[in-house]
Amino acid sequence: AGRVRAPDGTSARALRAETAFVTAVLAGCAGGTPTPAPGPSPSVATRPGVVRVPEPVVEEVPAPPPPLPAIPRVTGPLALRITYPSANQQLTARDSNFIFGSLGSGDAQLSINEQPVRVEPNGAFLAWLPIPAATGAMARGGTPTSAYRIVATLGTDTARLVHPVRLVAPRVDLSNTGTLEIDAGSVAPRGSFQLSARELMTARVRAPANATVLVRDSAGTAWPLRNGAQLGLLRGIAGLDSTAWSGDVPARVLASAKARLVVARGGDSVSSALATVRLLNDEEPQLGALKAAPGVGGDTDAVVVARPTPGGTYRWMLFPGTVVPITGRNGNAVRIRLDRQLEVWVEDGDITPLPSGTAMPRRTTGAIRAVARDEWVDVIVPAGDRPPYQVTEDGRQLVLTLYATTPASENVVVPANDPLLKALRYEQPSSDRARIVVDLNDDPFGYLVLWSGTSVVLRIRRWPAVDAARPLAGLVIAVDPGHPPIGSTGPTGLTEAVATLAVGERLRAQLEARGARVFMTRTTDGAVPLNDRAPLARQQNVHAFVSIHLNALPDGVNPFVNRGTGTYYYYPHSVPLAKRIQPALLRTLGLHDEGVLYQNLAVARNPWFPAVLCEGAYIMRPDHEAALRQPEFQEGYARAIADGLEAFFRSRVRR
Repeated sequence: AGRVRAPDGTSARALRAETAFVTAVLAGCAGGTPTPAPGPSPSVATRPGVVRVPEPVVEEVPAPPPPLPAIPRVTGPLALRITYPSANQQLTARDSNFIFGSLGSGDAQLSINEQPVRVEPNGAFLAWLPIPAATGAMARGGTPTSAYRIVATLGTDTARLVHPVRLVAPRVDLSNTGTLEIDAGSVAPRGSFQLSARELMTARVRAPANATVLVRDSAGTAWPLRNGAQLGLLRGIAGLDSTAWSGDVPARVLASAKARLVVARGGDSVSSALATVRLLNDEEPQLGALKAAPGVGGDTDAVVVARPTPGGTYRWMLFPGTVVPITGRNGNAVRIRLDRQLEVWVEDGDITPLPSGTAMPRRTTGAIRAVARDEWVDVIVPAGDRPPYQVTEDGRQLVLTLYATTPASENVVVPANDPLLKALRYEQPSSDRARIVVDLNDDPFGYLVLWSGTSVVLRIRRWPAVDAARPLAGLVIAVDPGHPPIGSTGPTGLTEAVATLAVGERLRAQLEARGARVFMTRTTDGAVPLNDRAPLARQQNVHAFVSIHLNALPDGVNPFVNRGTGTYYYYPHSVPLAKRIQPALLRTLGLHDEGVLYQNLAVARNPWFPAVLCEGAYIMRPDHEAALRQPEFQEGYARAIADGLEAFFRSRVRR
């Protein structure tokens, strides 16, 4: 996800920033005076002739959150620096965008493209401006170029800079008159595919509404496409885009070497190549074995991630060594079949094709048994061979689904009177899918799915004992200072990795003072691979995991609109922790409430412990960056997380 990072490039957090932006907009739209809840009447008759007037109710008004620390004044020589965007960077917005950096002095003045820009007392600046018009020159790759014209002054000293950027390609004129043109970037499908001959592929293009659009194969057969207005008439939907053409075409048509997309109007026509398609052998599907990339954690943490679409979000975490049929390819993504009803996608490097003639393993389940241990309960399901699987949570219920697996026994053996395990049962939603439903007496705390011998093991973790006086005493907490590698950078050059480590060290001291043992995923500026952090914490058997981050925005999003603090989770059993930490952050940091949000984050995807990721502030904003340099703000960020952790585990004592 596209996150601001400068000066050496951009990376990542578009989805999080957009989610937070939508949350803020929705919150702003929910205005108005709240309706008071119904309550008792002003007086209550206790017996005839006697009226009791209730005592006035005094509501406790929470103290207002503290303001951000004042930005310190910096004086010095003029030193113009653009932090974002970097020179010749490709912008992804069309209309307006932010630009930020520093001038070296709070007494300097600044204009960008003849518009005055506020300079903060420390010399930092952040501007939201129209993107400068294209100069007409085209950069390599066909994108237009432009530049920000920057003038900074300090007394008699003046610095001028022409800061070049690359722009989004201009919109194609798809009017009904003039030269026939199409939006070449909208042509689909493109790339290379491997599919069954019977599959349908959707061909798309943006072209004028008064054109004729079709796909023609090597034999001259035409497959017409319809535009949005035509589809709207067919489906009774008005207002669909009349320049958006689409239609389904069999894969065997696109496998033709001469298949083309053709757009015609009058005597003019434009054609375009489509995807390269190779057809699979439907009579003998190829099998493949999943393999995990090397990393920390060993077999317990080694999983292959699968997605519902190529490049989509992670949804399945599968055993390495699982054998599955290969049913298609899309570039570097491979489609695999989990069972008759479900196909998903993995990366090409995560699967090894097996020799022709390899037999598909037969998976049948035997009697389930649950074995109680001091720290967990193991639900053991014999399966014969590694099956594709998924675990879902629904309140106090865990459901283990085994794909391409036939239940051959419904026998269940459970320990008597276990305080965690309430009930255990088989379900069979289809002939090749088994479902094991585990009902618990308590909310889930954590779990793992393991492969042991010939059995799937769902290991369900018990809650730790909590000291009523010191809820964190004796617990192990993982503190993950976000980044490096990558990360965001503030206007004056403070990097996310430096700021989060400072907060992380203070959080460690806070937690240790409250009796916890702390595992730090990093204690130096050295990079720790993203996918190693949660497995490292799992090896330490931590009871909670908190990742400390600082937010930034993708191009085209106004940084001055309701930017503040958010807490993110992945698994449902992490929500209670997120809901304890978020209000503590709001009380302490005093920033806008961006909410408790679901997000598919690598550091939060280990289910053995509750895990959250905190975005305490926006480092790209001058006021937030300046606060992050202050020890009291760092201490407050750390203290709020510690308070949230303590409140989360204290709730176990009350229960």
